[in-house]
Amino acid sequence: MAAYAKIVVNRPIIQRWRVPDGQKSSLELRELADTRLKTFHYHIPSHLENILEPGHLVSVPFRHQQLQGVVIALSDSSPVEKTRPVEAILDSQPLVSAIQIELARWMAREYLAPLSVCLNYFLPPGANRQPVTVVEAIADAPAAELTPLEQALLIFLKQQKKPVSLEGLEKQVVQSLTKKKLVSIRATLSKPKVGPRVERSVELLISPDEFDDVLTLLGYPSSQAAVLRHLVELDDPFPTFKAVKEAVGCTDSPVKALAEKGWLEILPAQTFVAAKPTVNQSDFPLLDYLQQTGPTLLDALSEKADALQVLLEKGLIVQFDEPSRLTLRLLRENVPDAVIQLRRTQRHAAVLDLLATEDGPVWIGWIYAQTEASLKTLQDLSRVEAIAFDEARRWRDPLADRIFTLDTPPTLTPEQRALMNVILPALDKYGNPFLIHGVTGSGKTEIYLQAIDRMLKQGKEVIFLVPEVMLATQIVQRVQARFPGKTALWHSALSPGERFDTWERVRQGDLPIVVGPRSALFAPLKNLGLIIIDEEHEPAYKQEHAPTFHARDLAIEYAKLKDIPLIMGSATPDVVSYRKAERGEYHLLHLPNRILAHKKHLAVQEMLLSRGVGEQGSRGTASDKGQMTNDVVALPLPPVEIIDLREELKAGNRTMFSRLLQQGIEETLKAGQQVILFLNRRGTATFVNCRDCGYVMACPQCDTTLTYHAPNQQMVCHYCGYRSGVPQTCPECHGKRIKYFGLGTERVEAALRRRFPYARPIRLDQDTTRRRGSHYTFLQHFVEGRANVMIGTQMVAKGLDLPLVTLVGVISADTALYLPEFRAAERTFQILTQVAGRAGRSPLGGRVIVQTYTPEQPALLAAAEHDYLSFYGDELRFRYEQGYPPFKRLARLTYSAHGQEKSQAAAQEMADRLRLWVAQQGFPAVEVIGPAPTYVQRIRSKYRWQILLRAPNPSQVLGPVPLPLGWKVDIDPVSLL
Repeated sequence: MAAYAKIVVNRPIIQRWRVPDGQKSSLELRELADTRLKTFHYHIPSHLENILEPGHLVSVPFRHQQLQGVVIALSDSSPVEKTRPVEAILDSQPLVSAIQIELARWMAREYLAPLSVCLNYFLPPGANRQPVTVVEAIADAPAAELTPLEQALLIFLKQQKKPVSLEGLEKQVVQSLTKKKLVSIRATLSKPKVGPRVERSVELLISPDEFDDVLTLLGYPSSQAAVLRHLVELDDPFPTFKAVKEAVGCTDSPVKALAEKGWLEILPAQTFVAAKPTVNQSDFPLLDYLQQTGPTLLDALSEKADALQVLLEKGLIVQFDEPSRLTLRLLRENVPDAVIQLRRTQRHAAVLDLLATEDGPVWIGWIYAQTEASLKTLQDLSRVEAIAFDEARRWRDPLADRIFTLDTPPTLTPEQRALMNVILPALDKYGNPFLIHGVTGSGKTEIYLQAIDRMLKQGKEVIFLVPEVMLATQIVQRVQARFPGKTALWHSALSPGERFDTWERVRQGDLPIVVGPRSALFAPLKNLGLIIIDEEHEPAYKQEHAPTFHARDLAIEYAKLKDIPLIMGSATPDVVSYRKAERGEYHLLHLPNRILAHKKHLAVQEMLLSRGVGEQGSRGTASDKGQMTNDVVALPLPPVEIIDLREELKAGNRTMFSRLLQQGIEETLKAGQQVILFLNRRGTATFVNCRDCGYVMACPQCDTTLTYHAPNQQMVCHYCGYRSGVPQTCPECHGKRIKYFGLGTERVEAALRRRFPYARPIRLDQDTTRRRGSHYTFLQHFVEGRANVMIGTQMVAKGLDLPLVTLVGVISADTALYLPEFRAAERTFQILTQVAGRAGRSPLGGRVIVQTYTPEQPALLAAAEHDYLSFYGDELRFRYEQGYPPFKRLARLTYSAHGQEKSQAAAQEMADRLRLWVAQQGFPAVEVIGPAPTYVQRIRSKYRWQILLRAPNPSQVLGPVPLPLGWKVDIDPVSLL
């Protein structure tokens, strides 16, 4: 039985440079211990023996705090003699598997990040609990003399139902109360930020025949209602006023109020006279009359008062009084409704009526919405056992309101079949990852879906990675259509509750397919059998903040640990990935032809597309556009035309749209088809300057210009978020000649509306898609034809399948081409190839128009010809000459601090330390480059310097090296800007 637990606590462990004893130089180092993997031993208390397991989330004491930790192993011994106990288990089930723990270790070693940070990625959303100190009043504490502040705080604490956080309280007052033993202070953990959503339901326990009896007992006390109920229960239709009041226990007022409503009648008190039954005299005519008529009202005989008096004196008649009586005027069947009204139980009645129409328990929220009832209303009904409460977990499902049309697998093309014949036999265990190089529209997704189908039939689970949230939204449509009810959508744009519930459903095995960006890798799939990475070349798979992991590399390591296959795909593979495939590290597969459609779907597709094509449009037929191969129609990639913007200027065209692009937009829109205009920059203008003195509006906190956004009339810094109004005069010379330069998506949209007033554009960039669900909304808006022009940045270039798009225009291909970045040509080629692939995905065909000032650039020419191998050959030669990946690996160390001189000095000191460290350790083929200022040197008022490390294994070199505050390290960076 293990006696100790090795635990990683949720607290960073600070590394420090250690100087040899007796030496002053801070540049001479001993071998440093890597504390990023630091664990602590705690002994297992008796009540947790045989319960605690690796992967459990626990609470442990750490110095004067309580910290959250993850158990990563159990052991029989401890390297330290004195240990502290594990405080508590925070979740009954282990949350992290043994393989996930090992994967987190690999992340920490490879990306030089604390193990605690890496483990947190595998925990449920919102599970990260922070240490807090709480204060609470001690019950039955002895009286003590208190200051006004102490007395006020003590009263406040006693009024609270739970302990109060020390933060925000007056520390000296708390300490004084603690010394007087009136309050206690203890360390604990904050509550989870999100948890399960438990919702109550209500079930009916009585039959409709019993409703009236129940409702007359509920609501507010009402003497009027009590009178009505009493009258209904009596057999006597004319009870006396007095008897009713005594029975009900009320005054005259409620009865009179009912009479005013017309619901009952009050019969007044009256006096009667009648002949005695034993009298047998006929000397008095009045006596004869009374004998014949019976009791008679005294008032009716007022004219015979003297005669009556004689009869009374002779004892021949009797006089008696009849008390006031009541009688119902309301129909008996309407009395329950009247009682409900009087007792104000209409909502109670509405609840019962609603439950009577439902079958089984009803969600309490639905009852509230339909009846306007409150919780007290339901509690009243529960008290008389008319209803019963129940509780059930309600899943927050981001796909709940989506409608998916079921899909059936199409017949594979011969090329797809050839690939599947290679892939399927390898799906049982890990081998070299598959890299599918397939042109846009070649059917890579169908390969993924058929591989998923094989996994599901074997009872296994799948992670399907996509680079962007927007692409996840579209891919999940296809996956859910093929595998209904089995797909989880996972990304950061979901609400915390949706992420929490999705995590839980995945852990339970309810959703065996997880689709999402890089964070989907951490989904708690217990029987993972396959990982798919679509668009593997995308830099979005690289995380910007620590740990700066690349999802592709992390997925490959995960697949190795799980002994499962991995499939990657791209029309423009990463140069490093393709090089690995050439060297045999990946299994390279090809899909060189674009698929238009299958014969059986083609007629339907053409019919649907024809609804969006105007009379002037010409879409052709399958035989016109493509080639028939068995059951499949193949289609050439869309032709790409490069426009030299220098020639446009010579021809007098100073607009952002070349003449050919203007013609293409006009023809496409008139044909009822759709256009994508791509620009790799958001905003309205790149920069704003004064034409009198040349002053450029810049961010006061960053070394970058402000971007002008026309819709909200603001200047915005896209690095730190600084915003300011648009200046009317120059801040330097006070001139009024303010000029807007450059292009942005907003400016393209404005120009399009002016040139083509009949266009219906939507803009897709980071500014327009900030709101939750906006990606899906915009995409559906475009797919449904409510917009015919999509203007966007990089997100419109990634994997969208839009059949009505027949024209793609690239406003400026030069935007990213000449950045000081060794991947600039690769990124330009990839973006242009990908965005060009959005055109011509239907029988309508398509074309691509690329505008540039450098039409002779090799990356542009290769993209225009859809020639990846030509680009790859040129790029590989450049990388070899310069020593860039895939021939050498890089690490980027960045330092930021206030003050230019301080930042530069710290960077220089670190570079000197690294060179000395490399020399001491004798690392071969390692080069320390720099320090040098970063591309944007100042961000958020901090000056930034960087050092590059070129080495076969940067993590091995930098692993033991501590990084002081202010330093960040990025292993295998995708950008050096």
